[in-house]
Amino acid sequence: MVSKTTAKTKRISLAGDVEPEKAFWSSDGRVFKNLKELAAALEKMDGKVWDFHVTCEKNDFANWIEEVFGQKQLGAAIRKVKNPKTAARRVKSKLEAPKFWSFLM
Repeated sequence: MVSKTTAKTKRISLAGDVEPEKAFWSSDGRVFKNLKELAAALEKMDGKVWDFHVTCEKNDFANWIEEVFGQKQLGAAIRKVKNPKTAARRVKSKLEAPKFWSFLM
């Protein structure tokens, strides 16, 4: 039996695909299974899609990053950005960071 603490704190690999039930469903019908797909989509994302997922009350992208990947600092960084291209750069930067330094991000 796995304890609740262990199950909640288990992190998903930043490079790997999430389980289908944890995928991100975009308002335009696209589905993202990993952060690389999210970054690629954010680079070309239409403003209407961004505005649907990011409002002053919510940030679906930051929530997904924090809740599914356990990346609280990356999620906080995504909450601060004002457009999808900047969000894409932040996600890509995290993915490209050497593993040795990843604990700092």
